[in-house]
Amino acid sequence: MSRRRKPEIRTILPDPKFKSELLAKFINKIMERGKKSRAEEIVYGALATIAEKKKTDAPLTVLEAALENVRPTVEVKSRRVGGATYQVPVEVRSSRRTALAMRWVIDSARKRGENTMPRKLAAELLEASENRGGAVKKREETHRMAEANKAFSHYRW
Repeated sequence: MSRRRKPEIRTILPDPKFKSELLAKFINKIMERGKKSRAEEIVYGALATIAEKKKTDAPLTVLEAALENVRPTVEVKSRRVGGATYQVPVEVRSSRRTALAMRWVIDSARKRGENTMPRKLAAELLEASENRGGAVKKREETHRMAEANKAFSHYRW
């Protein structure tokens, strides 16, 4: 057990345009090298593209649905027991679920073939909201790994 105190959880200010804390966290995840204004351009551009394609005035619901579809419930962690390493399935904390979902959506968007990042992100979010795309595939793969290693769940700590 750690003797150090638990670190304080930082409060994140909601984003200025939509007043959403989730969107502010998403913008911070997109940000590279401290360029927050560029990250905001990318995210707001993607949301504008989503609003245009879906013909809706609430693109934030698409983002929330996409993240909800990508959130994993279980993952595997390596555990060494008697010289052998087992992949032990464990449940994921809610804060980590959201962080993993955001990371997977962003990674999948960066690997896409479209020509600009806002378009890539918009396409990935639209696909994830419909339970398709690279990020959802990653979640399914993680769940499959946990299901395959269910026999080792008694090694949980």
